[in-house]
Amino acid sequence: MSFELNEQTFMMYAIKNYDNPHCCGITEFFDDLKRFKYIKRLFRKAKRTADLKERLILNHLVVIYNLFGPDAATRMLFYKIDPEDWVQLKTFLVFLNYMPERVILANGTSLPAADIALDQNIIDTLRNI
Repeated sequence: MSFELNEQTFMMYAIKNYDNPHCCGITEFFDDLKRFKYIKRLFRKAKRTADLKERLILNHLVVIYNLFGPDAATRMLFYKIDPEDWVQLKTFLVFLNYMPERVILANGTSLPAADIALDQNIIDTLRNI
């Protein structure tokens, strides 16, 4: 799907790809959407304080991928997470084996995954799990 993902289309895209048969209402859907914000906040805090909460990040990522599917989850994550944090995001996605060869960006273009580096500190931390 190569349409532009922006603030107006993000919600529609999220609803279309949301797959939670146990969802009890719109409140639960919005709670699940907050996971994108939590991941973004955890990345920023890790950069600022060097306190990486890797297990919490992994948990949020696994839930997002289970709820939205791999293609939609990846596109939504790369839309919501700031480009300067893509290195951290990619490292976690590679660890979980969710990182595609090409990332579909918000404007519909694709970016080779090889163009995004990996964070060696996060790699070392994840290897110890």
